[in-house]
Amino acid sequence: MQREKEIYKVTLVGGAVNVLLLLFKFVAGIVGHSAAMIADAAHSFSDFVTDIIVLVFVKISNKPQDKSHDYGHGKYETLALTLIGVALMAVAIGIIVKGAMKIAGWANGEVLEAPGMLAFWAAIVSIVLKEAVYRYSIIKARKLNSKAVEANAWHHRSDALSSIGTAVGIGGAIFLGERWTILDPIASVVVGAFIVKVAFDLLRNGIGDLMEQSLPDEVEDEIIQMVSELPGVTDPHDLRTRRIGNHYAIELHILMDGDLTLNEAHDKASEVEDMLRQRYGEETHVAVHVEPKESESKA
Repeated sequence: MQREKEIYKVTLVGGAVNVLLLLFKFVAGIVGHSAAMIADAAHSFSDFVTDIIVLVFVKISNKPQDKSHDYGHGKYETLALTLIGVALMAVAIGIIVKGAMKIAGWANGEVLEAPGMLAFWAAIVSIVLKEAVYRYSIIKARKLNSKAVEANAWHHRSDALSSIGTAVGIGGAIFLGERWTILDPIASVVVGAFIVKVAFDLLRNGIGDLMEQSLPDEVEDEIIQMVSELPGVTDPHDLRTRRIGNHYAIELHILMDGDLTLNEAHDKASEVEDMLRQRYGEETHVAVHVEPKESESKA
């Protein structure tokens, strides 16, 4: 429950900043005649939408396991991560298409209006606020071990970085003269391309977890090493791993002396499970299958 409250707090802080920036950027983009700033406002709108997604899905993902969800509801947090990636990708494509159309119009002789100073200052304010929210969110995401909050943090960072490109484009269009007004839509396309990269990474991670992608090699190697060093346990094999929301699921087979009693074998298997949960969190799902090996006395 405490984790859920902390995630809500982090998300609401980001959401409040997104609402303020969303309104400010749209006004600045329209009044300041800046395609790059309107694109940046669209990015802030997608940030706001993802805040709502995180609030809804984290509530669901923290529900305990029930009859229809034996492994809990952690995958809903992964689904939130994936939806954030989809939202970002859609925004990015729209930004790129709109910017490319303005560039094509300029190439055909269309005169582009220079953006105003309000749009420039809106970009500067966005850089400062979004970078601050990113740093706050990423610290909390790592403390809470929340992939959804981490994805949202990177969404904030992508907005801050895109605002840098926006500021450069708008500033160039303002301060370098009428010939350089093309920098504004160029900046919007660059912003869109950057967002595509961020969205792709989020989608790759989210879809990978939804498709039962194994944990990284370094984690699996660590599991094998830890179990191998436990006295009385040999040859850990058939390791299967995956992520369930922000928790790990680990299944493996181990060999033990075939002369051990059932109680002794059970206690040793429980020791393996406790060790792994201590390392990867109490919510880690661990399943250990014990196989007998020939006792040394019979060798």
